[in-house]
Amino acid sequence: MLRRAGFGASGPQVDAVAGQDWSAYLDAALGADPDADPGAIATPMPAHVTPPVPGDQASKQERTAFAQTLFTQMQELSAWWLRRIVAVQQPIHEKLTMVWHNHFATSAEKVLAAELMGLQNQKLRALHSGDFQPFAHAMLTDAAMQLWLDGNTNTKAAPNENLSREFMELFTLGHGGGYTEHDVREAARALTGWLTSPTGQTALSAENHDDGPKTILGATGDFDESGFCNLAVNHPTSAPFLATKLWQSLASDNPPSDATLGRLVGAYGPNRDLRALTKAVFLDPEFTPAAGTVVNAPVEWLVGLIRSLQVPMDKPDTLSACNSVLTVMGQRPFYPPDVGGWPRGSVWLSSSSVAARVWAADQMVPQGNISTVEEAAPTDRIDAAGYLIGIGAWSDSTAAALKHVADDPAQLLAAAVNTPEYLTS
Repeated sequence: MLRRAGFGASGPQVDAVAGQDWSAYLDAALGADPDADPGAIATPMPAHVTPPVPGDQASKQERTAFAQTLFTQMQELSAWWLRRIVAVQQPIHEKLTMVWHNHFATSAEKVLAAELMGLQNQKLRALHSGDFQPFAHAMLTDAAMQLWLDGNTNTKAAPNENLSREFMELFTLGHGGGYTEHDVREAARALTGWLTSPTGQTALSAENHDDGPKTILGATGDFDESGFCNLAVNHPTSAPFLATKLWQSLASDNPPSDATLGRLVGAYGPNRDLRALTKAVFLDPEFTPAAGTVVNAPVEWLVGLIRSLQVPMDKPDTLSACNSVLTVMGQRPFYPPDVGGWPRGSVWLSSSSVAARVWAADQMVPQGNISTVEEAAPTDRIDAAGYLIGIGAWSDSTAAALKHVADDPAQLLAAAVNTPEYLTS
C-alpha cells in the first residue's frame, strides 16, 4: 500500500506504520492538508508571472527572449514539483496529484506558460479527494485546459468540439460511454464563449456564448458549462469509468473485476466522493493479491529511489539528471504525450528505459545514504539492500544475481533498484 500510495518505500517507513489499521492510516493520510506538510512548506512553488506576449512589431530578439523566459519558467516548475514530491513526509497527495494530472492530461508542450500549469497543478492537489463535480468543473474551466483543448477558440460563430469530446471520452464517461456525436456538438455549444487571460483567469464572454436550447445526453435546456458538467458527471457510465481509471492507476494494470467494480462504485456513491473511492481501492479484498503486478512508471521508480536513499535534491546537476532520465524514459511531469496521458504496464520496460534506469542508478546511488548496506555484514548485505528500498523478500533468482555485486554496496544497490521486485509494486 505504501508503494502504491506514494513513490517507493523504505524499510523504516514500512516499520513505522506496519502495525496500524489500514483504514485509520488512510483516513489520516487523505485528511491531511497537503500544503501543511513540512516538506511542502520547505519547497514553495515558484511565483511565476507570464511575460507579455510580444506584439506584431516586436523584434526577433524580443521574441527569442519571450520564448526563453517561458522555457526557463517551465524548467523551474518541473524541478520544483520533483523536489516537492521527494521532500514531502506524506506522499499520498503528490501521488494523487500525479494520478489526476495523468487523467486530466494537459501538456506544457502547447500551453507553454508555467504560471498556468502551476495553477492547474494546485487545483489537482486541492480537489482530488472531494466531490468529483466541482473538480471536473474546475478542470473544464481551467486556463491551461482551455488552451490545451482549444476551448478559448470555441465561439458561437465557430464551435470547436475538442474540449467537449475529450471531456466526455477521457475525463468523465469513457470511450463508448453513452454519448453520441450529436452530444459532442451540442456540448461544444454549451462551452462556447470562454476567454483566457495571460494570468490564468477564465471568464465567459456573453456575446460569444450560444445561449440557445441544447440537447445533451438526453436532456434539453439552455445548458452552459456548468449544466453540461452536471449532466456528464451524473451520467450512469461516469462512476464505473472513474472507478476503473482509479483502480488501474493505484491497484492494477488490469481493470477491476465486476465484484470489485461494484464495491468501488458503491463507495463513490451519489455524492461522487473521490476520497471514499480512493480509500476503497486500497482496502478492496483484491488489492493486496495484486501486489507485484504493477509496472512502476518512470517517475515512481526514480522518485522512489531518491526518497529511499535520501538523495539531496539541491544540486543543479541532480535535477538535470532527473530531467534527462525522465525525458528518455518518456514521463516528464507537465509533459504527457497527448490528452490520453501516459501509458501503463510493460511499455515502461523497453530497452531505452533499461539503459536510462541503469544510468540513473549509477548517478543517484553514490549521492545517497547507503550506510545501512555498508555497515551490514557481507552475508547480510542483500537483505539490507532490500530493507533500505522497501523490498521484503527477494526471489531466489534475484538473490543469486545480486550475490555477484554484494561486495560493493553502491553496485549492489544500483542493481537492486533494477530488479523485477523493485520495478513492480
